[in-house]
Amino acid sequence: MTAAVRGGSEGPQAGGGDGQEPITAAAVATQVGGVLVGDGSIEVRGIAPLDRAGPNQLSFLAHLRYGQWFATSRAGVVLISPELAGLTGAPSTRIVVDNPVDAMVALLARFHRQEPRSEGVHPSAVIASDVRLGLGVTIDPFVVIGQGAVIGDGSWISAQAVIGAGSVLGKDVRVHASAVVYPFTELGDRVILHAGARVGREGFGFVPQATGVVRIPHAGRCILEHDVEVGANSCIDRGSVDDTIIGAGTKIDNLVHIAHNVRVGRGCFFASQAAVAGSVRIGDGVQIGGQVGIGGHVSIGTRANLAGGAGVIGNVPAGETWSGYPARPHRDHLRASAAIARLAKIVRPLEQLVSQPVAANPANADASGDVS
Repeated sequence: MTAAVRGGSEGPQAGGGDGQEPITAAAVATQVGGVLVGDGSIEVRGIAPLDRAGPNQLSFLAHLRYGQWFATSRAGVVLISPELAGLTGAPSTRIVVDNPVDAMVALLARFHRQEPRSEGVHPSAVIASDVRLGLGVTIDPFVVIGQGAVIGDGSWISAQAVIGAGSVLGKDVRVHASAVVYPFTELGDRVILHAGARVGREGFGFVPQATGVVRIPHAGRCILEHDVEVGANSCIDRGSVDDTIIGAGTKIDNLVHIAHNVRVGRGCFFASQAAVAGSVRIGDGVQIGGQVGIGGHVSIGTRANLAGGAGVIGNVPAGETWSGYPARPHRDHLRASAAIARLAKIVRPLEQLVSQPVAANPANADASGDVS
């Protein structure tokens, strides 16, 4: 790494456990506020599921459905809920805690091995002369940063990523390998772009004219607020006449597409392969399942839930769960699906009934004996 152009005030640096130092079962119990049963001196060096954990690993049991794994598990220490604390099983050292899953999440950072990082700018990086780099930044090999871009304190740009001209990145932003931030895009503090993500590209906007199809110039911006995370190979378009905005704390999975002029609220979740058409408005706390498709110019109310595979072509009220195609309230979709399932059972009898000849009715016979 070589010296970098620096500016701005000192910001927080990335941290976390290195995954190498062991911790005793007694110390784990203290950290999670649990009750230790068994040998508190056992050293924990890692975390694993019940069926694969070894004598120096920590696991957890939160539901009886995994009781068969617990019975034969080799885990040295198990976080376990109070109602299951007396369950027969091989692990003798147990930490009884109200919510084993939450306790496990609290411990994961300690055992997570951090990627090595060196501050500074790699000699192979191509950086415009007027770029402003904050304190403690890392610019890895073959990164390209365009004119007038601003990189905030503590940010880390990985190999072969591209930061477009005029883009502004906040503090502690993480741009992984081969991600692209198009020109004039704005990323808030602690935004994460995973490998191959593309944010700020022009949207799919074209107008047919007599001389041919003309692309609509996109004058709007693409803004990702603080703590947004964008999964690998996901795409977020810039606005055409309005801004595309992703609200603070929203998390976007891999292979998600969000089109131009979309407004996403705070704390939303997008599962893989979801797609949002242009000018959609999404409220705070919305959860969108995998492979959901949302048509253009609709509104999704605050804390609504869209089940996986839903096809949304109309507005969804706040707080409701919708599913199916076309999407409708989840109960209505279940009723319709059940009706179709019942219909399948009577199709053959109906076909047989229709194929039978109609019997003559004597009441319809005239004096000559003809049946009319």
